Amino acid sequence: MRFVFADSVDTVDPGYDFVADRNGEGRSVHRDDQYPHEFLEQAPYDGILVSRGIVGDARYPGKYSEAQLMRFRREGARRFLRYPLERFPDSLLMGDCGAFTYRNLPEPPYSAEDTAEFYADGGFTHGCSPDHLIFDFDDVSVTRTLGDVPDDVRRRYEITIQNAAEFYKAARGIGAGFTSMGVIQGWSAESMTQAALNLASMGYEYLAIGGTVPLKIDQIRRVLHALRDALPARVRLHLLGFGKIEELATLERYGVSSFDTTSPLLRAFKDARKNYWVRTAGGDLSYYTAIRIPQATENNKLKHKALEGSLNQEDARRLEDSALRGVRAYAAGGATLDESLDAVMDYWAVLNWDEEVSPNRRADAAARQRKAYAHTLGDRPWERCSCRVCRESGVEALIFRTSNRNKRRGIHNLHVFHTHLSEFRQDNA
Repeated sequence: MRFVFADSVDTVDPGYDFVADRNGEGRSVHRDDQYPHEFLEQAPYDGILVSRGIVGDARYPGKYSEAQLMRFRREGARRFLRYPLERFPDSLLMGDCGAFTYRNLPEPPYSAEDTAEFYADGGFTHGCSPDHLIFDFDDVSVTRTLGDVPDDVRRRYEITIQNAAEFYKAARGIGAGFTSMGVIQGWSAESMTQAALNLASMGYEYLAIGGTVPLKIDQIRRVLHALRDALPARVRLHLLGFGKIEELATLERYGVSSFDTTSPLLRAFKDARKNYWVRTAGGDLSYYTAIRIPQATENNKLKHKALEGSLNQEDARRLEDSALRGVRAYAAGGATLDESLDAVMDYWAVLNWDEEVSPNRRADAAARQRKAYAHTLGDRPWERCSCRVCRESGVEALIFRTSNRNKRRGIHNLHVFHTHLSEFRQDNA
């Protein structure tokens, strides 16, 4: 079971100055920045997935700048991502169309033919057929046939299958080193199974299950169980956008060959609590809450408070500086845990002040937050990790603040998760 990282230009500046909160002198975006596989000594994933929706084009811009788009088209994916096969042998370079980016369009903006051309030009090893997201999913007691579903659902289902048929033919010209993947969409385990059987009959031996992001794990289990019961053993399965990564045993049980996710990186700055990952002595994943110390002059919440006159920005700046000094002093052994927490919580109180909330509720929220921060700082987890992020950044990686800090924490999480997956694979070999 292989872990493919869904890239979204997730790089860091190796020369970032944490104290001054600024990039390295003379830094050039992307050229001087590093991907997780460059920043760490070993790649924290088995492959990279690139979505056309993220790359973008003239009609539908993505996250790439115009200059980056031109370089990507000219150099190919591996060179642009600095992910050469020589350094990362047997690594996957997977592509999909990024169906979520065009979910509101009546049909995908990409044809089967130009998608095959995109994969060929980029030097991809694997590529998914153009699909169209289906958001419905039936309850256990409901069984709807194609004739029972709304017209939009039926149209998306039929478009996905038709595109897969056209893509399978178009992809034959890419060459022997490329594996075409048919994408499954559906509104139930039964409809996804029928779609999978159609794709397998076309000749696909690697199927990608789409539309799983909003599904609960029980629903995903139903889909996997139905697919494995119906498909020949030779047909491999990939889960697109699988965020429930604590459920590796489920994927193993149903013979899933690969999955892609950004979850370890995204949770570093999008999760309320599970920001910094560690492995316990028993081999499980555990989590710490990052210490939120936003920039007083950049944080939107604080800027709004200043504009409405409920906050003095100079006071906020002093509290911000005090919080940073308190955390750094504690990490260096120059302050007690309570002294550090007092400084952090003084700033937290200003950041989260809301006149409409009762004093008791504010006190309860502050107590919960202090307890979470006390757990993070008191355990000093950064001292037990040998990855480059923790070696070089120390406690700075635990401060929820700027993109370079937050993405470094995400890179640390990728390292922890890939280590966790590697040991899981060994245990289940």
